[in-house]
Order: sequence, then C-alpha cells, then structure tokens
Amino acid sequence: MAAAGAEGMNRQARLLRVHGLVQGVGYREAMRREAERLAVGGWVRNRRDGTVEALVCGRPEQVNRILAWAQRGPRLAMVERVVVSDADAPAGSAFEILPTA
Repeated sequence: MAAAGAEGMNRQARLLRVHGLVQGVGYREAMRREAERLAVGGWVRNRRDGTVEALVCGRPEQVNRILAWAQRGPRLAMVERVVVSDADAPAGSAFEILPTA
C-alpha cells in the first residue's frame, strides 16, 4: 500500500490551453495516441473559442514529453503557443477525448 502512495506522489498534472490552428487538424486524436504511447492519463477537448484544452497526468518525465509534443502537435497543426498551469491529478490512468466545452 505504501508503494501506491509513493507512486501517486510522483505524479504531476498540468492543464494546457493550446492556441493556433489546432481544430480540424486531428489534434485531439493525435494527442490521445501520443498520451497512450507515453502512458499519460487525462483528457483533451476542443473549446468553442478555437483552442484545444487538455489535462495531462503522469510521472514528471512523461508529462514533460507530452508537453513538448503539445508545442508542435500533429503534422497539420500550427501551434502558436501553449499555456500551461498546475492542476489536480484526475482519478484513473486512461486518456480520453471529451466533448467540446
């Protein structure tokens, strides 16, 4: 049981807001695939203002790798900037695409 607690303490979560040409270019699906590849939990969704929002959670090195990916996104995306803030870690370890907010 102590190991599970230590595992949880070694996890971090970040909320991302991705600006640029990031809707209609496969950003959410590509991020879901990358998150699964990196074993990152959380979610991604479009925002009505044209941005993409994501909550990512995992070990620090996993989170850093998905943050680096988010800066460029999939091939057709044109990321202008990514605003990152601390967040509370979600329950579970799956990564899903949520409805537009």
